[in-house]
Amino acid sequence: MTQETPLQSTPNSLSAYVTMPSATPLRRTKSAPPTLQAVPKSPPAEVRLIQIPRLAKGGRWRVEAMRSYSSDVLLWFTRGQGRITVAGVTSGYGAHNAIFIPAGTMHGFEVSNMVFGTALFIPKSVSVNLPKEPMHLRIRDSGPQSEVTSILENMQREIEGDRPERGAAIHHHTGLLSVWLQRQTLLHALEDTAPSAGQRLAMKFAEMVEQHYTDGMSVAEYAKALGVTPTHLTRVCNKACGRPALMLLNDRLLFEARRRLVETDEPIQKVAEDLGFRSAAYFTRAFQHHIGCTPSTFRKQN
Repeated sequence: MTQETPLQSTPNSLSAYVTMPSATPLRRTKSAPPTLQAVPKSPPAEVRLIQIPRLAKGGRWRVEAMRSYSSDVLLWFTRGQGRITVAGVTSGYGAHNAIFIPAGTMHGFEVSNMVFGTALFIPKSVSVNLPKEPMHLRIRDSGPQSEVTSILENMQREIEGDRPERGAAIHHHTGLLSVWLQRQTLLHALEDTAPSAGQRLAMKFAEMVEQHYTDGMSVAEYAKALGVTPTHLTRVCNKACGRPALMLLNDRLLFEARRRLVETDEPIQKVAEDLGFRSAAYFTRAFQHHIGCTPSTFRKQN
């Protein structure tokens, strides 16, 4: 891990810590006070099932940086361990952990060469009863472990096959998975503890970031909208996920910047504008400072 060092405050921004020496906030154009409404996103056409190591294809930043999906996601880890941050709260994960992440929830997790498992993406158009909040289940008994593995394997066969009624089979397997999640939630209810006040604040901040990270808001503006001081917000985020508020905000922006550079042909000027930067030149300087190369170089290399 890199040594975290403090950075100097700039006008309308918060002194915080980042993972690069003498790093500076990704300051962008200032926006009007937020209206806390999620931007709707189009779901994918059908259920997808991807092996977790493949999620990192093209760079570990694809899973480790803060981002969200328009689909609900179930991560089923079968080997390895690491740390995962979901909605601003970090916890450790290991083998036989099931982590459900609702659509639009900001998250990121460590993935090493020893981590294996399955990621299931369920579009909102699939009408099954899935949790509305993130869930982290540590499945200790072999029975439920075998059950969820069997469901996922059956779904994989249907997704890759072309038998009649394939769509209906996938839908019903997804329904079985939703029942499995509900059962495990009820069985684990006595073990779970309610989030602390600090964790609830970190979760609200993460939700706001996901909705407004392109608006050019500073950490101070987020803190004001949440009714707390920037110092308190940063302290709470540090305790909840090991990262200050500014790092979470920057990380979400940098993921989206890299994704658009790799997956689209949009001009860098448009990427900068869409992400709330006041100019392409400022975006280029900020990107190079945090990533180590210019946006155009990153695009060519990836």
